[in-house]
Amino acid sequence: MGTADARERRREHLSSRPRLPLLDPLLPGVHAFDGSQGEHLLLVPTGLPDAPVPLVVFFHGSGADPVRSLPVLEAEAQRLQFLLLVPKSFHYTWDVILGGFGPDVTALDTLLRRIFEHFPVDPDRVALAGFSDGASYALTLGLLNGSLFPRILAYSPGFVVPGQPDGSPRIFVSHGTADPVLPIDRCSRRIVPELRSLGYEVDYREFDGGHEVPRNLLTASLSFLGASEPAAD
Repeated sequence: MGTADARERRREHLSSRPRLPLLDPLLPGVHAFDGSQGEHLLLVPTGLPDAPVPLVVFFHGSGADPVRSLPVLEAEAQRLQFLLLVPKSFHYTWDVILGGFGPDVTALDTLLRRIFEHFPVDPDRVALAGFSDGASYALTLGLLNGSLFPRILAYSPGFVVPGQPDGSPRIFVSHGTADPVLPIDRCSRRIVPELRSLGYEVDYREFDGGHEVPRNLLTASLSFLGASEPAAD
């Protein structure tokens, strides 16, 4: 493989991993971390146990931001007691969608490293999630970093950028049958069969609605955080 290909592979690879924390945990509440084009947000729920905890990273849609996107999962983070990281894209949408991996991967790696320094994150309960363009990015980056993200939650994705897969993450996909932004026939109804043909386990939910994330499907996508999850076959 050529030097350019190897360099691109490194750019899409996240090197940070859960570890024994070296610093005290951050206090409950929303913490802002400065980024090049805005603030990344981390929600630390009240009453987080002194034990390995889940982490969900949520990518916003095109033109959105963490402040508007945090409420999508905020109540669930409090209820299920997971850390919620909502990064801000460098541009109006995510780097690979605009031509290649770059500043957004670098920023995410730095953010994850900081979180792992403060919290004992459970490596079996780390999820990469997103809505719309953020769902496309979650699928793309998650499949390339499956050893870090055993779960991918994609709400109304548009596509997946091909690459060298890593690990075997379980995938949740939801999509509205009347989505006017990313029509289901040319998006999830193509994406899901392709993922299954590659051997991925996909929980796919269609719903009567548009470009949105229904609350019941949001709850269903996070059921793996409960204590009663069935063992894998």
